[in-house]
Amino acid sequence: MQSSLGTHCSIQRLLGRFTDRLPRELLLPGIPGAQSQGPCREEPACPAPQPVLQVLLCAEVPQQTLAEFVKGSHALHRSSPGHYERLGCLLLLQLCMGLEHLRGQNVVQGDLCPENLLLVQCPCPPQRQKELLGLSLPRLLISSFFKVQEKQRPCSSSQELDWSQALAAPSPPTAAELSLGRLIYQILHVDISLEDILGFRSKRLPEIPSLSIYSAGLKRLASLLLHRDPQQRVSILQARAILQVLLWGPRQELFARSRKSLELLRSWLQVKRALLLLRFAENSAGAAVSPGLEEWLCCQYFQGVTEHILYQVTQVLYAP
Repeated sequence: MQSSLGTHCSIQRLLGRFTDRLPRELLLPGIPGAQSQGPCREEPACPAPQPVLQVLLCAEVPQQTLAEFVKGSHALHRSSPGHYERLGCLLLLQLCMGLEHLRGQNVVQGDLCPENLLLVQCPCPPQRQKELLGLSLPRLLISSFFKVQEKQRPCSSSQELDWSQALAAPSPPTAAELSLGRLIYQILHVDISLEDILGFRSKRLPEIPSLSIYSAGLKRLASLLLHRDPQQRVSILQARAILQVLLWGPRQELFARSRKSLELLRSWLQVKRALLLLRFAENSAGAAVSPGLEEWLCCQYFQGVTEHILYQVTQVLYAP
């Protein structure tokens, strides 16, 4: 199934797979092990089958898991919170894009946890190495997939029943939003347990400290993903749009000077797109710096976003 998912930048690409055993049709009589792979007939005791060793050939070599990345970045989060939380937003954005791709093919991630998300180091041009503050943006790869076997059930009126069923593994695709919300806390080094997420009594999630310009937006997104009412919980598609606005704007300060309108957002988009093209032209003519992963993600945003989408997303993100 993994080899049939199609190419996507956030999906682990499988090139080949083999095991340590020959197929049954290739076994010849008299070869040791041929009888053991056949069906047990009337023998009183059949030996337990030996586990099959599987070898997968993948296109990318992961450098580490997201869990290892988060564990080793405590110091960077304290010393450069803006840089680290921006990296967190970019990793979450890649994850949302990969989950959208999977859902379009009726496939979900088997267990959306930091240990099952792989990070591949992207090549960094020598001209940009001096600009990095300790960690460069890696490419995130989703692994461990399975087919969705049943339709998503309708949301129940009982919040406790809905949350317990949504978080029981495996219960895709409703659990993806809840797992993504929990993942935000884990990336921000805030301890959160299953009881905190359920929050049936306290109805409060752990506090996310405001360390950078991204903290409030990530806190807002986490609360929307972990909302007790399924009708008010944002989808993966909406979470991707919120992360894009957090990264590249428009920021809330834009509406402090002018009343939010479609005309204002359309003008903002035109200016931003022009500045983006000018930046690429300067880099190409000057230092010849090749666009990296972050620039590619930025282009994806400004290519498809409209003033109507921005109006809806900013309404949700900057709501009082």
